[in-house]
Amino acid sequence: MLDIRPVTADDHAVWLPLWQAYQRFYQADIPAETSAVTWQRFLDPAEPMHAALAWQDGEAVGLVHFIYHRSCWTTGDYCYLQDLYVAEQIRGSGIGRALIEHVYSEARAAGASRVHWLTQETNYRGRMLYDRIGDRSGFIQYRKLF
Repeated sequence: MLDIRPVTADDHAVWLPLWQAYQRFYQADIPAETSAVTWQRFLDPAEPMHAALAWQDGEAVGLVHFIYHRSCWTTGDYCYLQDLYVAEQIRGSGIGRALIEHVYSEARAAGASRVHWLTQETNYRGRMLYDRIGDRSGFIQYRKLF
């Protein structure tokens, strides 16, 4: 049985290892201070940042982070699905899809106009799922890091 629910303050100890595994997957090194601030933002109801965990048999097996933001193109906010991770040993079991569907449901309930996300070109396994449940926009991302 899979249960997806928003994080609570008591979930930090199970969220953090999943968050660190996600960073390893993308070969990212996010400072611990940034992760601490991120966690606090998830718990602050005034913040537009949200997190949910997927639970299976009492164990946290996946996470999703999403952020609401304004758009000049619609009156409804957009929902950016920023991070999605499922424990490696159970990928392909539908948990990633369930986490995305959770964000879709939350975004609809919040009156958002769309959910959007990015992934690396080399994330072939993830892209097989994304191609089935989302639409490719045709846009290319550019950025400048500071």
